[in-house]
Amino acid sequence: MTSPLQQKLKVTGPVVVTANRLGDGAVVYRAADGGWTKDLAAAAVVTTTPAAIELLTAALADKLKAVDAYVAPVELTPQRVLPGNLRERIRFNGPTIALPGER
Repeated sequence: MTSPLQQKLKVTGPVVVTANRLGDGAVVYRAADGGWTKDLAAAAVVTTTPAAIELLTAALADKLKAVDAYVAPVELTPQRVLPGNLRERIRFNGPTIALPGER
């Protein structure tokens, strides 16, 4: 499998780095302070390829807190940051089915 950093990354709009928290699998986003947050609005949003690579490199090195980091598109509105594609909307909103015990 090719490392995300070895693949050609082309940023054409606003993006964030997202991953899954190691302890519980929660969707997390890389924050500007270098930590992880569950709040998409608190994620570091970048718009250039070099900035995305820098953010991703730091995220991939943080394997004790989050795994499988990658760059994901977002949409910026005056009020908030929204997931930029279907995959990210599903991850953002949670499972599309009722989990056992949630009926």
